[in-house]
Order: sequence, then C-alpha cells, then structure tokens
Amino acid sequence: MNEVKQAAERLVAQVARVVIGKDEAVEQLFAALLVEGHVLLDDVPGVGKTTLARAVARSFDLEFRRVQCTPDLVPSDITGVSIFDQRAGKFEYRPGPLMANVVLVDEINRATPRAQSSLLEAMQERQVTVDETTHQLPDPFFVIATQNPIELEGTFPLPEAQLDRFLFLLILGYPSDAQEDEMLRVHGAATLDTGALDPLFDVAALVGFREAVRRVRIGDAVRGYIAAITRATRGIAGVELGASPRASIALFRAAQAHAAIRGRDYVLPDDVKRQAPAVLRHRLFLDADAQMRGRTPAAIVTEVLGRVPVPAEEPRPIA
Repeated sequence: MNEVKQAAERLVAQVARVVIGKDEAVEQLFAALLVEGHVLLDDVPGVGKTTLARAVARSFDLEFRRVQCTPDLVPSDITGVSIFDQRAGKFEYRPGPLMANVVLVDEINRATPRAQSSLLEAMQERQVTVDETTHQLPDPFFVIATQNPIELEGTFPLPEAQLDRFLFLLILGYPSDAQEDEMLRVHGAATLDTGALDPLFDVAALVGFREAVRRVRIGDAVRGYIAAITRATRGIAGVELGASPRASIALFRAAQAHAAIRGRDYVLPDDVKRQAPAVLRHRLFLDADAQMRGRTPAAIVTEVLGRVPVPAEEPRPIA
C-alpha cells in the first residue's frame, strides 16, 4: 500500500501550496475518489471550499467542469440536451457539464429540487437519461458539491435521498491562528491560482490506486463492528431516521481507503472510528424534540461510537 500512501502525501503537499491548513480534508477527498464516492463540503463562505475542490481536481489529469447552482437552473443545464440536426435529420446529444471526470457543483442547495434530482441518477448509476436515451458517464466520475449551511434565504435543503448519495460530509472549519497568519503571508498580496498546479496522476495511476484499495482486507470482527455502528444509529432516542444499509457499505469502503492511505493492507477499528463521523452525520435525521434540545447528528455519532464495543485488535493478516 506504499504507493497509495505516497500518492496521498504528494497530493496533500501540492494542494497545501494554495489551500493552507486543510490537509485532512484533502486526504478525505482522495479517499472518496479511491472508492468511487462523492463529497459534500458544508461550511460557511470564505473557508476555501471551492478552491479546495479545484485544487484537488487540478492535481489529477482528469476533465474538470463546474456547475454554479442558481434557482433558475434546469436539469438540462446539468445533464445536457438533445438538439435536432437538420442536415443529419436526427436529434444530436449535446453533453452537459456532468460529462466530465470531476464535477464541482457549487452551492448545490441554491438549485431547485427539480435540478437537484437530475444528479441522483448520475451519482448512483454513473449515467444520465435525456429524452429517453441513456448516456454513460466517463470513468472516473467524481462529484464535489458545496453548500452554505448559514444563509437559508433562497435555498432548497437537500432531501434525504440526495444526501445519502454522498460518501462524506466534510466541514472545513476556520484555520488556526498560525494557519491564517501563513495564509496572509503567502496569499495576502497575490490571487490564488489553482491553475499553477501540475497534474500529479493520470487515469491509469488512479485505476491502480483503486485496485490497491479493493485489496485492503477487513476481518470478521471489524466488519461486524461496522454493521453494529450503523444498526446502533437506528435505535438512539431522538433519531427519526438512522443510517441506511448504503451507509454500512460506505463506511466499509471508507475504512479501506483510510487504511490504504496510512500504508496498511488491513483495516483496524481505528480506521472505522476515524471515518464514521464524515460517513454518518449527514445520514441521521433527528425528531423535532431532539432538535429543540440542541442535539446534533455529529453528537449522535459520537454517542454511538462510545456505546458500541470496539473489537479486540486482530493480528495483521498473513498474505
């Protein structure tokens, strides 16, 4: 797994040239890309969500497109449209921005539910259907969406089914004092330029990384631990809707990616615990009473991790 670990270190080092203090988020974006997941960046304006997404996309030799969501966006603006070609006498498909390897959907909660729903088929089945014709999306296909949880005027909250399509919900947070000082020193007098970053990995390299992650082994005890965590979210007081079986699969794959990035070919319970908040917190929905008492999905995940017994660390599998 050294190749995956070294790739993650190179990616973190390159992105840190333009986005300071977000090394952990870069690792998580890489982890999602390794297991064919999608990521929702949820935070206040100005903390680097869009810049981070562009910097990570730029670090791969992949086609990148951006969708700026607004209330007047319609599905065909995202998926593409069929136009009648008079000379050929038939309709011709004009691809939308989804026909790219990495798609940044900026301010996704500003799009109407109708426009948001156009992403469901693409994110789950890697295809789009336009005028009853299905078009396969390129491989790899990676969606990075951003949203602002504070400004609610003119927004449309993502429904449960849409949120469940995201492998991770990442919250970037504000930089530390030292990080913000470094940010001012490096970028205070110059415009951030993600275009100056060079592609580090091509599609062939990414395919190799993905195959390596699939070979990461998970023992019976750790696999049972993953299932126990997701089941426990369904029985916590105040939780109206717990984590789905899709969440169990997401946590399984996220733990594999985390182990590979750490240079291991086997998963430890710590890998599961490390990935559980990002995988589960957007999949839990609380009842009105719990929300009024100030409980949060993140706190529920922490409570679950404290309740579920951690299995004894298994010996390293023998090849």
